[in-house]
Amino acid sequence: MNFNFYTLETTAANSGSSKGSLIVMILIYALIFGAMYLLLIRPQRKKQKEEKKMRENLMVGDEVVTIGGIYGRVISLKEDTIVIESSSDHSKLTVARWALQSNLTVHDDTASK
Repeated sequence: MNFNFYTLETTAANSGSSKGSLIVMILIYALIFGAMYLLLIRPQRKKQKEEKKMRENLMVGDEVVTIGGIYGRVISLKEDTIVIESSSDHSKLTVARWALQSNLTVHDDTASK
């Protein structure tokens, strides 16, 4: 009878510690996911929003750089494409809007506010 009592006692102690370790494990995974969100996902989303805003606010005459490293001036804008003119030999290229890396023209944003 003592043997059975001892077995029940250790079984109860083990089930309590397994619940505690499960909670700790869930908390650790939550902390890891939270850290990854703050360090990786959130800054990437912010950068994507800024790039989208830059591409939407393009104007004819802006100096731009494509992701391929081509510098040029915007000649015309369409919904999904833009036509840029290279500065060296004035050749015209049609590129997708998503292929723009940066806009080198500084616009006065204080006038619109």
